[in-house]
Amino acid sequence: MAVGRFAPSPTGPLHIGSLVAAVGSYAMARRAGGLWLLRMEDLDSPRVVPGMADDILRTLEALGFAWDGEIIRQSDRIEAYQSALEQLLASGDVYPCGCSRAEIARAATAPHDGDGEMAYPNLCRDGLPPGKEARSYRVKVPAEPITFHDLVLGEKRYDLARVCGDFVVKRADGLFAYQLAVVVDDAAQGVNQVVRGADLLSSTPRQILLHRLLGHDAPAYAHLPLVTGPGGAKLSKRDHAVSLSAGRDLAADGGAMLLAVLRFLGQQPPQTLAGASGREILAWAAECFDSGRVPSRSAPLPESAHG
Repeated sequence: MAVGRFAPSPTGPLHIGSLVAAVGSYAMARRAGGLWLLRMEDLDSPRVVPGMADDILRTLEALGFAWDGEIIRQSDRIEAYQSALEQLLASGDVYPCGCSRAEIARAATAPHDGDGEMAYPNLCRDGLPPGKEARSYRVKVPAEPITFHDLVLGEKRYDLARVCGDFVVKRADGLFAYQLAVVVDDAAQGVNQVVRGADLLSSTPRQILLHRLLGHDAPAYAHLPLVTGPGGAKLSKRDHAVSLSAGRDLAADGGAMLLAVLRFLGQQPPQTLAGASGREILAWAAECFDSGRVPSRSAPLPESAHG
């Protein structure tokens, strides 16, 4: 049985790009007769905006979404992440790192990847240099590339050693990194289908590696096209808020937004759904969504979704 999930970060209101991920993940999980779980990724506490988690939940409910089981909040799961870190330390797959960003920048020779990340030059891989104390913890990446089949984008291949090097799983500020937390949570919740935006594509090989090291089966992944603004740039989280707190009348225009998102994802909802409720439109998506029609290229969203 498919188990999908939607995992927003409460760093601001739900926006149109997040709504695309919510619709895509919901439709693909339900179309397969599976579960759709909801998780609040509130681990990065300095960036969390008070009240936004509740606003996101109320917005999803107003749009007609219904999820299975209880909502998981990452801020409640620190012990689980610590346990995973200790397992990886015991196996020798993770090591302490004493490097600052400035030191890494001075030592790095590899070019930055598409996210502006420097490949870590393995300064502490064989042990902390004299006088150094652990600031963060990094996972040892293999020399061979990570390959996987994306349900939308097809075959993908990443050379992590070249792109990012040994990456952080616990940060210098003491917070667990997204990459580790999401893997621990997906495994604990039995998630076997991850549908999200293409901006997270580079995270996937790192997460597949962590699943392997922790003894998990990695989920199937599907990366959806991004909503772009003028000039083709990705919309920021501040753009096109889909939120009750932003003054949106979701009872009136939520259905039109969902229909526009479905068309953006390559679907062909019938004209008879014009004026239908969000719940009715999502029911159609659960029955008729065709993942083979999802485009691989990012694009602007139809004006009807912007309100």
